[in-house]
Amino acid sequence: MQLHAHAMDNLRFIRETMERSTSFTAFPGWGTVAMGAVAFAGAGTSAVMGTPGHWLVAWLSTALIAAGIGVVTMILKARRIDESIFAGPARRFALGMVPTLTCGLALTVVFAPLNLHTLMPPMWLLLYGAAVMAGGAFSVRILPVMGACFMVLGIAAFATPAPWGNAWMAAGFGGLNVLFGLIIARKHGG
Repeated sequence: MQLHAHAMDNLRFIRETMERSTSFTAFPGWGTVAMGAVAFAGAGTSAVMGTPGHWLVAWLSTALIAAGIGVVTMILKARRIDESIFAGPARRFALGMVPTLTCGLALTVVFAPLNLHTLMPPMWLLLYGAAVMAGGAFSVRILPVMGACFMVLGIAAFATPAPWGNAWMAAGFGGLNVLFGLIIARKHGG
């Protein structure tokens, strides 16, 4: 009986090691929830901004704070589960996300001086969703679903009046991050 239990423990260890080597599991559920909370605050702040330039600064500040939270909580979770964030699945995860996020940044820089601020919320939602789907292919299974939901919101935001942009941003970067962050925290250890 003791030999069987030992063998089962060894098999479980091998299975978990193989799963870790093929997918990036340090995606932070609680960090994603915190990012959503920051987005709700950003939506409230940006809604009272008097000019499109101030609105943009509010959202870019929100994005920087949320990204910082995401990076720090990802590092902390990776340390806790003894997963590298610089090699293997983490590297593939980043390589999946970075190109699309870079496109979003480049388009923001192009749109801002042209006063195309009303196109930014749907663009950001759509591109962030695409980035999460691409990176999620190398991470926990729920991430591509999360990315698809962001993309649906981005498409919907393109089809609605421009003043709804903040509401779409709150629904996506706030609501979806909180919802999926809770799911990830529950099912994937924080």
